[in-house]
Amino acid sequence: MTMIQTRDTTRLYVKTLGEGRPVILIHGWPLSADSWDPVMMALAENGYRAIAYDRRGFGRSDQPPKGYDYDTFSDDLADFMAATGATQDAALVGFSMGGGEIARYMSRHGGKGVSQAVLVSSVVPYMLQTDDNPQGVPDSVFQEMTEGMKKDFRHFFKGFFKDFYGVGMLTHPVSDEELHWAWATTMQAGQYATLQSAAAFAYTDFRPDLAHFKVPTLVIHGTADETVPIEATAHQVIDKVPQAELIEYDGEPHAVFATQTQRLIGDLLNFLAGRKAEDRQEILDAVTANSLSVDPL
Repeated sequence: MTMIQTRDTTRLYVKTLGEGRPVILIHGWPLSADSWDPVMMALAENGYRAIAYDRRGFGRSDQPPKGYDYDTFSDDLADFMAATGATQDAALVGFSMGGGEIARYMSRHGGKGVSQAVLVSSVVPYMLQTDDNPQGVPDSVFQEMTEGMKKDFRHFFKGFFKDFYGVGMLTHPVSDEELHWAWATTMQAGQYATLQSAAAFAYTDFRPDLAHFKVPTLVIHGTADETVPIEATAHQVIDKVPQAELIEYDGEPHAVFATQTQRLIGDLLNFLAGRKAEDRQEILDAVTANSLSVDPL
C-alpha cells in the first residue's frame, strides 16, 4: 500500500499507473479512487501517468477527526501533487464532489502546476438552492439525506445508489455487482467523514472560485442527473468560465464513470490531447467499438 502524508499528518492512500504527463483523478462521494480504475488503465495505455487517491475519511485513507472542508481538501490535493511529483503540466479530473477540490485548488493554490481541468458530474459551482441560485437543490433534500444517514447509515445508501446510477423500474444501466461494489466501498468510509463531507459539498459556494479557472476546462454532465442537477452546476460553469467547454450526456444519470465508461474515456483522451471538438467523433466511435486505446497526438 502506498501512502502519502499531508501537512496535518493525515495519510492518504495513493495509486498510480503508467508513465508520462500526470493526470490526477479525484473521486466522488462516498466512493474511493477505485472508481477510476478503467479510466486509469486507459490513460496508462495512452502514454499518461494516471494518479488517484482516496480522500481523507474514505477508502483506505486515514479518518481524522477534522479537515472535512474544501480548504483542507484542496491542501490535501496540493500535498498529494507535491508528494507524487505531479507539479508540472498536470491535468486535474474531478468527479462529483471532486470538482470542488479542483475549484478550491485553482483559487487557494493559484492553480499551480495545472494545465487542464475536467469537471465530471461536478457539484461546482453551488448546489444549494438560494434566492440567487434558484436552480439549486432545496435545503430540505440535504436535511433528509443527513437524517437518513444518521438513522441507518447502511440502509440509506442502498436507496441512494439507485438515483446515483439511474436505476429505476425500467432502467438498469449497471449490474447488481456494480451497485454492491459502491455500497461496500462506502462502508469503508467513516460515518462522521461521510456526513461532514456531504455538508461540505452541499453548502460550499464555489462561485467565487470560478474566476480562477485560467486553463482549458472540460465539463461533462448527464442531462438526467438527479444527484447533481445539470442546471445548477455544469450550465453555470459554462456561463462563468470562458475557457470551459460542455459535453452533455443525453439521458445519463450521475455516475457516468460507470454508465458511459468508454465515452468518458474517449472524451478525456481527446481533451487531454488537445483535439478540437469537430475532430473527435471518429476517434470516439473507435474507442467505443473496439478498445480502450487511442493514440495520443
